[in-house]
Amino acid sequence: MTVAFALSGCSSLIGRSQAEDIAEVNVSSPELREGEPLPRDYSCKGTQGSPPLRWSSQPLSKAKSIAIVVDSHTSSTSTVHWVLYNIPATTTELGPDAAEEPPEGAGQAPLPSGKAGYDPPCDAGSYRFTVYTLNGKVKRQEGAPPLDLPEILKQIADQTIARGRLTAVDLQ
Repeated sequence: MTVAFALSGCSSLIGRSQAEDIAEVNVSSPELREGEPLPRDYSCKGTQGSPPLRWSSQPLSKAKSIAIVVDSHTSSTSTVHWVLYNIPATTTELGPDAAEEPPEGAGQAPLPSGKAGYDPPCDAGSYRFTVYTLNGKVKRQEGAPPLDLPEILKQIADQTIARGRLTAVDLQ
């Protein structure tokens, strides 16, 4: 329930209040195609972990970091499968299974499953791989407890200056 709320909050914050200020990011992958099924290797039936992703946009002088959010929407539920944040702003691609070896300085949010990292999808639905360019970094107050998923998603939403998405539909 919290995750669905956080996701809807994230998309509504980004989608409505700042729409005219959000630049476009082109997202691609050598393994994924827009509107096509997610390859079995990147689902819970495979062994490849997170798929490779590439992205590009116009140069953004205010860019300080990149975040990636992978979420799904099925007929019965919505969930988050991966949140990687504080990726260096100069990064333009991740290789396969980057969740196991994230870029230096990057963090991974705790997921509803309890783990941090890529939680491969198992059910038919839409799988969105969204890349956000941020004008800051996700930060935790000194001495505060670790950030939870809703707080990380809120910080991503609040700092987004560009975004793009690649959507896979169903599983192979």
